[in-house]
Amino acid sequence: MRGHDWINTCLPDELVVEIFRRLDSKRSRDACSLVCRRWLRLERLTRATIRIGATGSPDLFVHLLSSRFSNVTNVHIDERLSISLPVHLGRRRGVENSSASSLKLNYLNVNNGSEEGDLDSLCLSDVGLAALGDGFPKLEKLSLIWCSNVTSDGLASLAQKCSSLKALDLQGCYVGDQGLSAVGQCCKQLEDLNLRFCEGLTDKGLIELALGVGKSLKSLGVAACAKITDFSMEAVGSHCISLETLSLDSEFIHNQGVLAVAEGCPQLKVLKLQCINVTDDALEAVGASCLSLELLALYSFQRFTDKGLCAIGNGCKKLRNLTLSDCYFLSDKGLESIATGCKELTHLEINGCHNIGTLGIESVGRSCQRLTELSLLYCQRIGDVGLLQVGQGCKFLQALHLVDCSNLGDAAMRGIAIGCSNLKKLHIRRCYEIGTKGIVAVGEHCKSLTDLSIRFCDRVGDEALIAIADGCSLHYLNVSGCHQIGDAGVIAIARGCPQLCYLDVSVLQNLGDLAMAELGENCPLLKEIVLSHCRQITDVGLAHLVKRCTMLESCHMVYCSGITSAGVATVVSSCPNIKKVLVEKWKVSQRTKRRAGSIISYLCVDL
Repeated sequence: MRGHDWINTCLPDELVVEIFRRLDSKRSRDACSLVCRRWLRLERLTRATIRIGATGSPDLFVHLLSSRFSNVTNVHIDERLSISLPVHLGRRRGVENSSASSLKLNYLNVNNGSEEGDLDSLCLSDVGLAALGDGFPKLEKLSLIWCSNVTSDGLASLAQKCSSLKALDLQGCYVGDQGLSAVGQCCKQLEDLNLRFCEGLTDKGLIELALGVGKSLKSLGVAACAKITDFSMEAVGSHCISLETLSLDSEFIHNQGVLAVAEGCPQLKVLKLQCINVTDDALEAVGASCLSLELLALYSFQRFTDKGLCAIGNGCKKLRNLTLSDCYFLSDKGLESIATGCKELTHLEINGCHNIGTLGIESVGRSCQRLTELSLLYCQRIGDVGLLQVGQGCKFLQALHLVDCSNLGDAAMRGIAIGCSNLKKLHIRRCYEIGTKGIVAVGEHCKSLTDLSIRFCDRVGDEALIAIADGCSLHYLNVSGCHQIGDAGVIAIARGCPQLCYLDVSVLQNLGDLAMAELGENCPLLKEIVLSHCRQITDVGLAHLVKRCTMLESCHMVYCSGITSAGVATVVSSCPNIKKVLVEKWKVSQRTKRRAGSIISYLCVDL
């Protein structure tokens, strides 16, 4: 009935809060919070996560936010991110703004009352950490990314107040042993700890943390910490019996440290190593002791051979995900051991392992029938026969990534297309022997394909896209640098793939306005388009494109000689959701800049 507020009259707070929690987006919750004071207060109770940048007085923001969102359990602060004022802060005059001003004045006084002192408040400090502890006592997850002003004192203060902390990310923070020790003493529920680029830490801090939270710790990441050595890893192996995930990137850790973890952490499921001083002995211990291992990633190993990989294949029968990157001494023999021993394998990435060739991939095709994703990057020795075997044996393959594999051609793609009809994602870059015939086969057989990227494949032409449009309903398409593709191919995509959201047609010299008109007519869901270096596209084509593509958020059109300032203005004025335009600076008129306001951020490139 008009004039009666039945919702606020009849529904209790608990029910309204539950309704807000079920809203599908932050934008919807923000809109509801503007209806009335009660909805504003209740909507704040539903917020569990806050993400802010560590620039623009984050200490002040923490104070303001903690007074408004009392149920927050997850705080993410990243010094690389820019601050955006939350919808409620500073919205009303009077009490809201005056309290913010007084808080800011108070922080000026803390920093000696000078503008120079206030420069320190541009980064999160120990004062902000203390405010986090006071304002969010229910805190369970905290990320402090590259917050360089945070010290051990602030971390210790936070640890004492937030004893329920379960996940802590200190990437790039210069905290010392004292702070880490305090976390170990106070946060007995800690499960996830990231210490990447924490240069102030030594073995002492990590050992004391392992003593304190060894029973609960499940995930640990250490990278570029020069003073963390094998001694720390021995403590982890002795006390962290529940550890499931370990990521190590260090030249100061040797076999001794990895051996200790392998033997002391039998529940280990994820192991990522980039330690050039680790040899086959350590991986033999992993294969013998870590029988629950599901993911193994080995990066930049200089002293690692087939012997270690054979041990993994013999022992880690539950392995599902394997990444081998720049492992120069591995060969087909090691990969064959993995294929025959780890039949549960679903994800395989081989990157820059120059001694792995066709025989190794053939063994994968014969033995790993559950494989769903395969990435072959910079593998010059792998030929068509390898992928033909994958097509015959890996019927569940859903994603294939090929980069700079010069010996793979149309025969390999046809084998994959015929055998892997469930393929959903295909990314190919600089595989110059793959041409139109191979991609036509994909269009004819892979009806579930939604994500296609064929970049700088000179032999792929319009016929390939016509076949894709006839057989697939793409959401994502990238054909950058495929010079034989022109209007005919893109027009077919526009007519056959109305669900298209992303399109990159950069560096296509034969693409013109006709294709833009078809995209505008048939692809209303398009959100991102890259047109850079397409010299035949003009303002007329842009006008047709944006006529119905009202959801467009990003448009790149650098070095398009046929597009003028009028075309740029058309994009800005016709697309209400536009957020980013990449264009030469001289093509942006003053009127367009004024119209864009804060909605669009220009990345300008001068000629």
